[in-house]
Amino acid sequence: MKKVFEVEEYCANCEGTGIFVGFAEKDGAGVVCHSCDGTGCIHYVHEYEEFVQRKDVSRKIKRVYQVNPGVGIEENDECSLEDFGGMPIKEWEAGLPFPPKSENRKFTCPSWWYLSANYDLKPTWDACHHSWGRSFSECPFFKTKEKCWERFDKEHK
Repeated sequence: MKKVFEVEEYCANCEGTGIFVGFAEKDGAGVVCHSCDGTGCIHYVHEYEEFVQRKDVSRKIKRVYQVNPGVGIEENDECSLEDFGGMPIKEWEAGLPFPPKSENRKFTCPSWWYLSANYDLKPTWDACHHSWGRSFSECPFFKTKEKCWERFDKEHK
């Protein structure tokens, strides 16, 4: 059964004033806020289905991954779903944690993986050559990323 939540709230874009002041409005200039049409108020409606329990997906899903940092995951003649890490759906549904070495080690390096999975674990090694505007696969060490994973495992026993 669908439920509806409605509320009148201050417009976040103009802070409830009805007048928006952005980077282009200077010296006392302001424009009518397009989000609330100058009223300062947003009527927010959220329609939802009340949560009772997680729905079953196990008929469709075979394997679950902690994150996907942008790699196409598919089973074909060259790869199995296990090649991308992860864990079987039944283990995930049972509430088990992701096992050691369940990262996508075949196609990502530790820096690439942990950028999405857990930024606190992302290596900051001097040898790691990733920077904004460059892909991880451009790092000179990417071709030997298994050595980076070995180092990561030693540092995170």
